[in-house]
Amino acid sequence: MGALARSGEAARTPAGAAETAEQAKQYLTFSVSGETFGIAISAIKEIIEYREPTDVPMMPPFIRGVINLRGRVVPVVDLSVRFGRSRMDVVRRTCIVILEIHEGGERQEIGAVVDAVSAVVDIPEADIEPPPQFGARLRADFISGMGRLGEKFVILLDVDRVLSVEELATLGGLVENATVA
Repeated sequence: MGALARSGEAARTPAGAAETAEQAKQYLTFSVSGETFGIAISAIKEIIEYREPTDVPMMPPFIRGVINLRGRVVPVVDLSVRFGRSRMDVVRRTCIVILEIHEGGERQEIGAVVDAVSAVVDIPEADIEPPPQFGARLRADFISGMGRLGEKFVILLDVDRVLSVEELATLGGLVENATVA
């Protein structure tokens, strides 16, 4: 699977040229529990083949463990469990998307287990709708928008919220305290 080339900042417009509303942002699309999601390509460091993480005791159920990524300890989150569903089965196309999360001025790498990576797509700003106010089977604050691809929608995730290091640590503490009490 190897590294995914990250696109740099949005293309600069020549001096004096007006920016168009149709500028597209790139998203990596992938599936989790039969649904299609997208994450801004700027948050993605690389995609690696699935490898079994090392279990870490007293972690919340959505943390599968940690992996050694070129000498760095990277926590691995099962997005299916994080979204309130059952633990996903590992199949041939299962992989780990390594994401870069920014929180409190610091950068943290976190792996996200996905069923399969689909493609990198360009979605113009005009084709991104606000998140639904009701009916989503996902926490509303996890969704940054709904990207229209033809007749279908892709749920665009806000990775800084889905994989909030602070929230994951708090949830880990709650699980730890609940098991101790």
